[in-house]
Amino acid sequence: MDRNDALFARAQKVIPGGVNSPVRAYGSVGGTPRFVSSAAGAYITDAEGREYVDLVATWGPALLGHAHPEVVEAVRKAASRGLSFGAPTEGEVELASLIASRVQAGGLAPVEEVRLVSTGTEATMTAIRLARGVTGRDLLVKFDGNYHGHSDGLLAAAGSGVATLALPGTAGVPASVAETTLVVPYGDLDAVREVFAARGDDIAAIIVEAAPANMGVIEPPAGFNSALADIAHDAGALLIVDEVLTGFRVHPAGEWGRQVEAGFGYTPDILTYGKVVGGGMPLAALGGSREVMEQLAPTGPVYQAGTLSGNPLSVAAGLKTLELATPDVYAHLDAAADRVIEGLASALSAEGVAHSISRVGSLFGLAFLADKPGDYQQAKTQDAHRFTPFFHAMLEQGVNLPPSVYEAWFVTAAHDDEALSRITDALPAAARAAAA
Repeated sequence: MDRNDALFARAQKVIPGGVNSPVRAYGSVGGTPRFVSSAAGAYITDAEGREYVDLVATWGPALLGHAHPEVVEAVRKAASRGLSFGAPTEGEVELASLIASRVQAGGLAPVEEVRLVSTGTEATMTAIRLARGVTGRDLLVKFDGNYHGHSDGLLAAAGSGVATLALPGTAGVPASVAETTLVVPYGDLDAVREVFAARGDDIAAIIVEAAPANMGVIEPPAGFNSALADIAHDAGALLIVDEVLTGFRVHPAGEWGRQVEAGFGYTPDILTYGKVVGGGMPLAALGGSREVMEQLAPTGPVYQAGTLSGNPLSVAAGLKTLELATPDVYAHLDAAADRVIEGLASALSAEGVAHSISRVGSLFGLAFLADKPGDYQQAKTQDAHRFTPFFHAMLEQGVNLPPSVYEAWFVTAAHDDEALSRITDALPAAARAAAA
């Protein structure tokens, strides 16, 4: 038993499942999760002292790489002034202003005001409450396979038809809460129109991932989000675009900005951000037009509060990360993704393993399916069992992948030639394991 095994055995006695977020338990790949003792640049080191090239990047936030010296120094300076105040700080104003200034493209600027919170779940939960408060309606439309955090109404499972109220998707969610959600197949605009034809006067908002990345990466159909905006607005509903994962990772203005630059301009009513916006610290945000955002307390009737909202350490990390996220950084991320994707496709093709790689900016994901999946039902038809030997073969060669075939892969600005070579050198053996 090495130190990872010992720590996991100990953790299982005092923490449910031994982990504080389910995917960390290696439930879909088996084996013992690696307990990380430190991280720097493109690498993590586990409790046994083994080093791995990391393609998890703390599930997205480490855009610049782990423990970037300037980000760490910004947090150190902030900590020296106090850990939390429960009062406004100048940093909050600077970060909100920076977010609003970045979320602009094609002459559109959908973010005029920003509210800082602590987690992506809190951001989306608040966005939905705000949409209901603005419209005076109760129902929410979401998409099968899109993940927006673990608040009750968002863990709903589809009913028997597209206009049928949802059922609880997990234990602990009251049916009465799940029934405020309508779950629609992703990418199906006709289904969205059918829902609005049947229930449009009761629908407060549509919520959609800017680009789905929690059923594997799914490339959004061209113009899909802009069409959703039209459908929602025609019915007096709002559109909430969830950029918790994609925001400031796939483009300087997030996936919304990437789509606008591709010719599909639209104006969401509320956008939610997390991960990169906090630079690896607990921080998230929601933003939108002044008209909508002013409905939040204390200026409006929709209540939201948080002792640690806008925490000065998190704000410092987010500010420095966004300041350093220059066009050169995004060009490097795209080039690094190119190299990993090319090596991955080559290795799997050489072994005759059916696969597809979907990509949104530098974000990408592998499916053991010949054609790129377009929705959750298609993603579930892949030969997912091939991922377990693939994952462990990479891990044994010192490459840390997300421990589920349905998770995205993340490169960072710290993935240099040496780190990328270690990844591509490990791929042929992993492909052989998947083939076998």
